[in-house]
Amino acid sequence: MLTVALRRDPDGGEPMAVASIEKRAAPVPSASAAPGTVPATPQGPASAAQLEHSAGVTVTRAGEDAPEAIVITIPDETRTIKLATAPDNRLVERSRYGLLPKVGPEGATPAKIYARPLGAEPSAKPAGRIALLVGGLGISQNGTADAIAKLPPPVSLAFAPYGTELERTVQRARGEGHEVFLQLPMEPFDYPDNDPGPHTLLTGPKAPDNIDKLHWALGRFTGYVGIVNFLGGRFTSDEGALSPVLRELAGRGLMVVDDGSSPRSLLAGSADRARVPALKIDRVIDGVTRADAIDKELAALENIAREQGIVIASASALPVSIERINRWAQSLEAKKLVIVPVSAARGFRSPKSTGSIPAGSIKSTGSLQ
Repeated sequence: MLTVALRRDPDGGEPMAVASIEKRAAPVPSASAAPGTVPATPQGPASAAQLEHSAGVTVTRAGEDAPEAIVITIPDETRTIKLATAPDNRLVERSRYGLLPKVGPEGATPAKIYARPLGAEPSAKPAGRIALLVGGLGISQNGTADAIAKLPPPVSLAFAPYGTELERTVQRARGEGHEVFLQLPMEPFDYPDNDPGPHTLLTGPKAPDNIDKLHWALGRFTGYVGIVNFLGGRFTSDEGALSPVLRELAGRGLMVVDDGSSPRSLLAGSADRARVPALKIDRVIDGVTRADAIDKELAALENIAREQGIVIASASALPVSIERINRWAQSLEAKKLVIVPVSAARGFRSPKSTGSIPAGSIKSTGSLQ
């Protein structure tokens, strides 16, 4: 029994409550309950097996298949591959243009440390592997944000040196699992009518300025695996202009990727001779910027990957390209095809070559630049 009375003093006193509490005995169990029955109690945590099943994990305890150990297997979809933190203080040096990459102690290089790890081998052997590099990022903030968010993490991203807030944007891309490359503007055949910008690497009398221009570009952001040419048909066909730049890149532990746009390019071959890890893009998938044309190119990548084991392709960060790649990537698991980082693609090719598919097995949609 609970009795409550409220009384207020008319002269302004504080309210007062009076309560009377009656103590009662505990209820007697019903006579109808069967002997030995345990009264119902609130449900506690599920059993360990139930929790493991609902969480999607498999636990092998000591004495089972893994004696003296407890092994927890996390499903693939919950695994995340994290890239190394950038900048790594071992791999940078200060300059008038900011932090430049360098080879660190015991041979540590940006090409190795900043690369996206391959991760665990798939449970079933892939029917083929596809490395994809999407370039032109860092200029359009919306386009760059879409590429970072929508493209699968194994897709490598290349950033132009002329964007704003590049360090922050690049680190966001790396945080999402994308390894990154720096696009170096190089002289095309129709320069200066087609001008890649004020820091373009040039042939001819202005070639001595190239190392200074290279340092400016290298200092724009950190955490990149290597460089890829932007345009550069004339520059990449000139061994004399290429050699000093490649020696500088070799001394800084960077990888070189030839974007495959110029059939006259010496970039990948010259880099390989300079002992710079190098690759050449096999196929440009959005030379024609229509959805149906891009879909056709992506289908061709699948066939080449099955035939050759690995194919390396590139695309621009155009909305239609990002949308078609995103849609296509979702179909690859069922086809037993996997996307791998560009940095890893060289390992699936003969070390005696620059990693290019034999001539005649593909066609390039890139134009002469």
